[in-house]
Amino acid sequence: MSDANGLSRLIARRRVLRAVACTGALCAVPALGQAKQLVPFFGRSSRKPVRLVVPFAAGGTTDIVARLLAAHLPAYLGQTVIVENRPGAGGNIGVASVAKADPDGGTLLLVSSSFVTKPAIARERPAYDPMRDFAPVSLAVSSPDVIVVRAESGLATLKDLLDAAARSPGTLTYATPGNGNSVHLAAELLWRRAGVTALHVPYSGAAPAVVAALGGQVDCAFSALPAAQAFLAEGKLRALAVGGEERWPALSGVPTIAQAGFADFRSETIQALFAPAGTPAATVERVNKAVADVLGKEPVRKQLDGFGFRVVASSAAELQARVAQEVPKWAAVASQAGISAD
Repeated sequence: MSDANGLSRLIARRRVLRAVACTGALCAVPALGQAKQLVPFFGRSSRKPVRLVVPFAAGGTTDIVARLLAAHLPAYLGQTVIVENRPGAGGNIGVASVAKADPDGGTLLLVSSSFVTKPAIARERPAYDPMRDFAPVSLAVSSPDVIVVRAESGLATLKDLLDAAARSPGTLTYATPGNGNSVHLAAELLWRRAGVTALHVPYSGAAPAVVAALGGQVDCAFSALPAAQAFLAEGKLRALAVGGEERWPALSGVPTIAQAGFADFRSETIQALFAPAGTPAATVERVNKAVADVLGKEPVRKQLDGFGFRVVASSAAELQARVAQEVPKWAAVASQAGISAD
């Protein structure tokens, strides 16, 4: 391992540990909105915990949100909630395991936007069907995707970046959290709309992708905001544009991609909660209300805002509609760009 790579890994690790430590501090506070004498999913005498599966490694942004929920949901569900990290195959292993789980309320899934993009790039039969294999429960949080460069790069605007790509077609390098995830597809959509080409460099997560831009291994990185926020605050990275519908308050001087010349362009990373298909509607409704209550608490909102998240709790029907809209959209982008699984 080179000294530069070692330093990059150390920096990324420190960022993750800081985020997890902050989440742990929140979890140490007594659960908000304590409920009385709740009947657990598995009966009054059962101590069987509810599994909240995260299809990514511990310490990532999805894991942070999952552990926050796991700390507070027991007060509403009457059951211990444990986070189970099941990474592998870009998230497919963990997601597919939930699709096969008993639909009794004992297994839940927290996923990012890649939940709807991974099946679109499968070379053969997808590991799961996002519309058929799951019962939508609730949207949880969103964060705008952001395009970042080293502060010393000399690139000050999105136009500067696109001009650089146009001058040397196919040589400008950009990092993303992985092949075929929502951030990768959003980046490809932007390149296509701008009429330029760039070289994709996939990493195994948002943190290493952002650190690659910081260390100069790539020209820029596309990432969900939480992975880049600390470096932006310290002035080590510069944000060229954000993918949200409106400017992010902490980056008020940074335009949205739409404001930078690409009308209606929107790129956000969503985290949402699902259960296996066939989970009783009453169980889904109970979890939905619990999630809305937890995320509606001001201390929780402030904690999430500090990480770069916005609470977007929803009804199960609203999540279902969102998935139905996103699946064909990103399948078309993947097809047009010729993106397939590694």
